[in-house]
Amino acid sequence: MDLLALTDFNLVASHGGFGRASRASGRPKATLSRRVMELEESLGVRLLERGARTLRLTEEGSALYARTEGLLSEVAEIGETIAAGFTRPRGRLRVSAPVVFAHTVLGRIAADFIAAYPEIRLEVTADDRFVDLVEEGYDVVIRVNPRPDETLVGRCFVRDQLLIVAPASLARPFPDQGAPVPVRAVVLSTTPQTDDWRCADGLILLPDPVLRLSSLIMVRDAVRAGAGAALLPPSIIADDLASGRLVSWGKSDRTVAMWALHTSRRLASSKVHAFVQFLCDAFPENVL
Repeated sequence: MDLLALTDFNLVASHGGFGRASRASGRPKATLSRRVMELEESLGVRLLERGARTLRLTEEGSALYARTEGLLSEVAEIGETIAAGFTRPRGRLRVSAPVVFAHTVLGRIAADFIAAYPEIRLEVTADDRFVDLVEEGYDVVIRVNPRPDETLVGRCFVRDQLLIVAPASLARPFPDQGAPVPVRAVVLSTTPQTDDWRCADGLILLPDPVLRLSSLIMVRDAVRAGAGAALLPPSIIADDLASGRLVSWGKSDRTVAMWALHTSRRLASSKVHAFVQFLCDAFPENVL
């Protein structure tokens, strides 16, 4: 595939026509048209539907533009960075983060980050669903206990140990010689049915999920309301424990590791490196 022809196609697609692309870039309209036609011939598909006054991307053209626009922008950005002698990171940086972490911690870190790197335009999306970095155009995704993925690389920047907590009205069971003790529980939607909870003193709890919720904030609020026990990170229940609204039944054997990941299929830009390092520096002791 001719990279220059692909660049011209993306220029036309992004501006919605040959005339607009020509005026924006200063390149002759005839040259742009010829290069797009050459790209279509090399691929054997039509990329644009050309009308008398309008231009529309075909299905193949839309797919090609969606998959290559970000890559070409990154190539251009890398070239500019190298030409400038690796100056300060700059440009748009898109980050996806879990809802709880984004709402409780990331706002302050994001403000400090753009103060340190004023040429970066940071966009953070709070989302608990699985995000595809390449397909959805993110530069960095923050994940909790991520599964190994050969397409992603990154760093663990914080760890936390989950507590088994309950409303004060719910009595803590006693260990039963290693046998699991049933307990009303509030769990995340993704929790396996056969999951059990273990404490350091030998207590094994068999949670009976009376509620399955998609967010840790929802789980915490349901436990506050007396629905049952739950596994929660100390960072979002410190005030509840201090006030007595919730009580801790002990540390579980579960740890939470948060990773900042980016794709390994592309060269990580200076802005990605800067953000990941900034996150790690924000938690020097690796705890929330």
